[in-house]
Amino acid sequence: MTETFEFRLLNEFQRDFPLCPAPFAELAARLGVGERVVLSGLERLRREGKISRVGAVFAPKRFGASTLAAMAVPADQLGAVAAAVNRFPEVNHNYEREHRYNLWFVVTAASEGRLQATLSAIESAAGYPILPLPLVEEFHIDLGFSLLAGKPKHVATARPVVPVVPLEESERRLVSVLQEGLPLFMRPFAMIAERIGASESDVLSRIGRWLEEGAIKRFGVVVRHHELGYTANAMVVHDIPDERVSEMGRALAEEEDVTLCYRRPRRLPDWPYNLFCMIHGRDRAEVERLMADLRQRHGLQNCTHEVLFSLTRYKQNGARYA
Repeated sequence: MTETFEFRLLNEFQRDFPLCPAPFAELAARLGVGERVVLSGLERLRREGKISRVGAVFAPKRFGASTLAAMAVPADQLGAVAAAVNRFPEVNHNYEREHRYNLWFVVTAASEGRLQATLSAIESAAGYPILPLPLVEEFHIDLGFSLLAGKPKHVATARPVVPVVPLEESERRLVSVLQEGLPLFMRPFAMIAERIGASESDVLSRIGRWLEEGAIKRFGVVVRHHELGYTANAMVVHDIPDERVSEMGRALAEEEDVTLCYRRPRRLPDWPYNLFCMIHGRDRAEVERLMADLRQRHGLQNCTHEVLFSLTRYKQNGARYA
């Protein structure tokens, strides 16, 4: 892909989005085009499925509760069970993966109590037990996706999971609106402010503060990797000694080809793995090559591991915390 207007819009503004009253005019000035060109370009990319939204990527568990979850479902029932899981608005990602645990989904909710209630309801609707795998430590969870090979990626400082931030009612309303994405209009923050009964300057300052605190991991264009040609991805899970898992997680998070990296709990005897990372590529062979290289360079050849390639994407939305 050449560095066209569309490429720059997708690649350069996944973060560091201008937080100002007329952000699309600012993007247009940086790109050397008109504001309406930027707005129509983003709308077209959204229609084509190349982006899901423009807006906030919230840090896991900073405003509510969330968990990765898995189910082992008979192959002939997988489609029906996936559809049952998808009916819950708290489910924002749902994938089939190559494994005995073949259905993997993410559940978010406003509170831990609501999360547990939702997991119980999903189990009842699906008819199969859930393997819950909540986040223990994040090393790289950003959802940014550089489209330039060889370009260093942004890696946030690894941190343990912190307590949920208590929200005032006005902040809860702001989270509720932001999780839908920015309206693609000339003064999007003014529109948001009107919806929640606040001032435009207050909305901008709160978003800026949440970015500084790490409650919002980044603010910008949220791309959909499959539609951009990265059609293969695998979740690689390792059983790492507890005294080494944080060090290894930080090392893998620095790798250009690792798009997600985090620690989750073992669930013995069924699930002995505590370090997860995602690798995306143009095809399966590329992902396998990248994975083998990473394992060799980081001395992981003798660590028990499994590779779970994605097969079917049943759902991919932004997280909903409010």
